[in-house]
Amino acid sequence: MSALEFRLYCAAQALTSITRSQKRRRKEHFDVDREVQRAEYSHIKRPIDPKTKKHLEPAHKFEVSVESDSISQSKYDVFLRYQSAIHKDGDEWTKSRFKNFLCNGMPRRTEHADSRAKKLGSYHQCYRLDGKLIAIGVLDLLPHGVSSVYLFYDPEFEQWGFGKVSALHEIVLAQQMDYKYYYMGYYIHSCPKMRYKGTFSPQYVLDPEELTWLRLSPKILKALDTKTYVSFTREGLTDGSDSSPAALTSSSEGPTTAATDMELHAHNGTPNAYIDRNNSNTIMDLDDDGDEDDLEYPSGSLFSYHIPGVMTLPQLLSRSQSSPSPIDLSTWSLLINNNTLVSFEDLRGWEAMSATDPMSVKGIVAELAAVLGPEVAGGGRRSGVVLF
Repeated sequence: MSALEFRLYCAAQALTSITRSQKRRRKEHFDVDREVQRAEYSHIKRPIDPKTKKHLEPAHKFEVSVESDSISQSKYDVFLRYQSAIHKDGDEWTKSRFKNFLCNGMPRRTEHADSRAKKLGSYHQCYRLDGKLIAIGVLDLLPHGVSSVYLFYDPEFEQWGFGKVSALHEIVLAQQMDYKYYYMGYYIHSCPKMRYKGTFSPQYVLDPEELTWLRLSPKILKALDTKTYVSFTREGLTDGSDSSPAALTSSSEGPTTAATDMELHAHNGTPNAYIDRNNSNTIMDLDDDGDEDDLEYPSGSLFSYHIPGVMTLPQLLSRSQSSPSPIDLSTWSLLINNNTLVSFEDLRGWEAMSATDPMSVKGIVAELAAVLGPEVAGGGRRSGVVLF
């Protein structure tokens, strides 16, 4: 080793090594911002080459930036590779369809309050390695929260676990920009690839009947393991905790009571949830890869799940004089070629179709009508159906 190489080695060691007291402080006071961003190029300390007086560059440059949700060829290329490898439907996505799906969101604006600027609207959080775009997180930035809409990435980097990587960076974004909540999107409890979402703690889930937020507890997780539908409040699964998610903070003074009074291990995912966290209480199982977009939908007819608020099949098809059906599927209108309305009863084979067959036209229309209800769905010309 030459004298110059030794000096550079010493300089690098001085920049990267930490003292025992620093190690102890890191252990006792976890700083999620620092730990998540330490690999980003803008946060890497670079020694100065004594000979050239320039900073030495790392072997690779990893960069994360929040940009507009405008379309670009590089975004489209990554999306096609992702859809082809993960969802096997890349050939179905035209550039125009991709634009309408993920590049045409809410208008963007900046709100100024307390001398701070807060972005609102739809944005893309872009991840680049050595200048190459490798992943994009689609976000809706709302007045009080960051909502994770979609994530797609180059399949070449699938082993990076971008479901978790993006979630951590979105949590940091919410914290640094002073948003109160982070919303991870829908959960399909039976989908193995969504299990990683349940490893965040603490978090809150929405009761489907009372519409109140409840702390995700072991009791709720156990119930979701055994039932396809659960009302947490009606079945007495609440634990007496605050039913309102606490605002996000920037404190790094160690775990809060909310983080320490509940143990949450890797599980089969959770329903819709807000994450309630500060620097010290984001807990993850980094050995479990996840992809929030690879959803597995429940099989069978919607009518077999007995969801509150959704009409049952007898209610939908009742035709007695004393209790006439509020919805007549046969005379409901189907829009064809964007300008022609026809009744479903005019379709060939309509009478032979089953309303409980989710793969038939009648089954699809029946489920739609049961969800919309008689105020929207039904015969006549008050509404129509477009089938894609």
